[in-house]
Amino acid sequence: MTEHLYDAADIEVLEFDAAVRKRMGMYFGVGRGDPRLPARVLCAVARHALHPATGVAAEHTLRTVVEITGDLSFTMVMDQPHGWNGSNTPALGYYDSLLGPEWWLPAAVAALSERVTVEMWSAGRGFGQDLVGIRPLSGPREFVAPESSGTKVAFVLDPAHVGPDFVLPTDLENLDLHGPYCSAPAGRGHVLIRDLRHGSAGREVMHR
Repeated sequence: MTEHLYDAADIEVLEFDAAVRKRMGMYFGVGRGDPRLPARVLCAVARHALHPATGVAAEHTLRTVVEITGDLSFTMVMDQPHGWNGSNTPALGYYDSLLGPEWWLPAAVAALSERVTVEMWSAGRGFGQDLVGIRPLSGPREFVAPESSGTKVAFVLDPAHVGPDFVLPTDLENLDLHGPYCSAPAGRGHVLIRDLRHGSAGREVMHR
């Protein structure tokens, strides 16, 4: 029996977006071509809004609206508080984008997208950025924003990454936005999912 000794040549180091595309199961529980993937991708963003990182907000406190605008596109808007970490600008995350590790699941969805637009605002000051996948086309641009605080991310998924048969789900009632490990009590937070693909009025379902 020949014993193989592993060395540095045996280790494949993938950048974040390449890792997401190669190992989707680690992020969404299923792989490319699996019929459950569209629901898992949508749930990943909504679930992260209900269960944000500790440094973002407490569980079940953020109020979020997810609008499905096409079979491959949707937008998330949430009342995420921003303090800009004591500075006048937000901290940059993956590849100097506005999406950082505290929102790693939405960032993973961005890695599967052909276009992403991120906007963050607080106390009348906002920053926006356009991405290809999760890589920014340029640095954040400033805009005049409401006095409230929030984040908006618009995704256009790439069929080259998610598969040519990928279609975001229409069954909005049976999505699992909490998962098996959620033990936090109910709070003011919710996710309203609105499907705008079939008429201007749309169909919507509230998840708490």
